[in-house]
Amino acid sequence: MDLAAILTTISIAAIPLIFAITVHEVAHGWVAKQFGDRTAEMLGRLTLNPVRHVDPIGTILVPGILLLTGSSFMFGWAKPVPVDARNMRNPRSNMVLVTAAGPLSNLVMATIWAFIMMVNQDSVGGVTGEWIARMAQYGIVFNIMLAVFNMLPIPPLDGGQVLTNLLPQGAVSDFLRRVAPFGFFVILALIFTKMLWPLIGPPIAFLLSLLVDLFGLRLMPF
Repeated sequence: MDLAAILTTISIAAIPLIFAITVHEVAHGWVAKQFGDRTAEMLGRLTLNPVRHVDPIGTILVPGILLLTGSSFMFGWAKPVPVDARNMRNPRSNMVLVTAAGPLSNLVMATIWAFIMMVNQDSVGGVTGEWIARMAQYGIVFNIMLAVFNMLPIPPLDGGQVLTNLLPQGAVSDFLRRVAPFGFFVILALIFTKMLWPLIGPPIAFLLSLLVDLFGLRLMPF
């Protein structure tokens, strides 16, 4: 990929990717605030300013490498928004919603990008129209991938945290809490053994197809 192509790709993909990761984190903090925990707010993390959330590796390096190498899988992360369940009225049940808020926000954003793409393909043409269409398509795909990936029931991913708080307190939930520090290595193992895509590919394809059919989208090759 030459320099011009790299710069073009970055100009198209950077905005939807940064917003996908940033809004995901803000959603956790915002829902936590509704249940009485203002930790994220007091630390200035309830903002859409990406500078407050950027993790150099997870927000820039990893997605950039995946994007420029043409990877079929895209993921990344921002600095986690701090949440203190001790400030909440019903810590376990509240944390289920706080944790699920991130992936749900990605699904909402995917829907918004689908609407933008629909409006664009019916009203805007030329170079500008193509640029908006490609940005919207990246936004749809990024957000669906992040939502599905984060809902894997592996701590410390959101899905693992939801499962931990949904299960009755006991051996299983305690086990999930103990393995959380090693969850990243489980994810790496799934990637290197090529078992990750069979797990997340079908729900990603289903959600993408659902939005394409719902909004009558015409997807383009990346």
